[in-house]
Amino acid sequence: MTGSLLIIAAFMIIPLLVGVLSARQSQETSEDFFVQGRAMGSIAVFFTVAATWWSAFAFLGSNATFYTNGPVFLTALAWNLLFGFMYYWIGKRVWFLGKRFNYLTPSDLIGDFYNSEALRITVAAITLVFTVPYLQIQLTGGAYLIEVASGGLIPFWLAALLFYFIIIIYVWIGGIRAIAWTDVIYGALLFFGMMYAGYYISTQVGGPSALFSQLQQTSPEHLTMPGPNGTMGYPMWFSLFAITAIGAFMGPQIWLRMYSVKHGKLFNLMPFLLGLAAFAYVGSVLSGYSGVLLEPNVENPDQILPIMLMEYAPYLLASLIMAAGASAAMSTANSQIHAVSTVVTMDIYKRYVNRDASQARIVYIGRLSLVGFSLVAYIMALTVPGVLVTIGIAALAGTAQLVIPTLGAITWKKAHPTAALVGLWAGVGCVLLMTFGPLSAPLGFHAGIWGLLLNIALFVGLSHALHRRDTAVVERFTQARYDYDAEYHPERLPSYTQEPKPPYAQETKPSIADR
Repeated sequence: MTGSLLIIAAFMIIPLLVGVLSARQSQETSEDFFVQGRAMGSIAVFFTVAATWWSAFAFLGSNATFYTNGPVFLTALAWNLLFGFMYYWIGKRVWFLGKRFNYLTPSDLIGDFYNSEALRITVAAITLVFTVPYLQIQLTGGAYLIEVASGGLIPFWLAALLFYFIIIIYVWIGGIRAIAWTDVIYGALLFFGMMYAGYYISTQVGGPSALFSQLQQTSPEHLTMPGPNGTMGYPMWFSLFAITAIGAFMGPQIWLRMYSVKHGKLFNLMPFLLGLAAFAYVGSVLSGYSGVLLEPNVENPDQILPIMLMEYAPYLLASLIMAAGASAAMSTANSQIHAVSTVVTMDIYKRYVNRDASQARIVYIGRLSLVGFSLVAYIMALTVPGVLVTIGIAALAGTAQLVIPTLGAITWKKAHPTAALVGLWAGVGCVLLMTFGPLSAPLGFHAGIWGLLLNIALFVGLSHALHRRDTAVVERFTQARYDYDAEYHPERLPSYTQEPKPPYAQETKPSIADR
């Protein structure tokens, strides 16, 4: 017991030390606190993106889904590739525009391109409303793991409270720099924990080969879709593939990691590295399927991995692996809390409350926002029940709707602000009605897919119908896209039908912090 408590203590103390060290390099500016002065290097970029992308949803929810619904969660191997490709293709363009025009939030880019205050407010509201539930499941999953690892000495409410305070302290001190370097440690722990937990648990039934042989005999429905419950077929496989990757990618925490990158070339390796990291899900397959044989009647599927670790693994090993799982929760929670504080500070306070706020005041408001939204998530973790994957997918389906106006901003000069606004409202409304309202999603697809389809149809149709736009804004972005291709894809330049204008760099535009 003493050893497990020491492991938990180390898990809590390490980020505090990182926060203190990070603070020594920090500057009291909004750009440094929120995006590390746009100077994040390759190691920090990979680990902070991967650790933010992988969460309690991945560590606990994946095992639970294999345990209850069969192989549908194998789509995780594919959605990691999709996420990596989007980080390269979309992320690199977002980074370029962010660096060019000094953006810090999703609303900065989308609101600026469409030149619409209503759209800017809508984007900010979506990022806030749908990020908080996803933050809730990080605190829920991580707190439960700490509770079990401590043998109940640290109850759930206290474990969640410890999460709350630890994250606030080191993010308050070091900003995104502290998060990124803490994620290097937590990311390594996460991948080790998922892989080794699966392998070790599977040895209790004779190893991976024996595991699948026994499943084939006793529960073959777990090996094929639509799974033992008959509800997780190919439509849900595709839904999870699209919604999880797109929704997580459109979360404000990933936007900050796009804006923070130092060099555009750092985006090029991300599809390969994130695809390679997806092999950690092999551990989830082994854990979840072992649970079908070893613990077939667990009431809460999210608890299947901790239950098996405590039952079949040495106590110290179980505690270490569960601390690794808690790292998955904390590495996502810290990023989401920081991202939400960025949105509140820059999109609400700086723009509508105090346009003349000093840099020190902006950073201070950002830190206060950390406290407020963390408290909301903590209360939700204590009072709002739900399965991690169910809550997570619903939250991701909402943020996924942002991909449509984002693609319009970075690729299509005919994209219209009214079309973007109506598409977003309709897409989010569809998700809410089909998830929590009287409507049900047809044909086995998740509500998020239908929301995206409706969003796309309205966005494209209305953009063609409402073709008048602010010419100056459109041309400014057209020039920026031309400059992007000139720097990174010169082979595309012949496709332009008009002569490029003089470089936009000759003009000036105030930074977000100065507006």
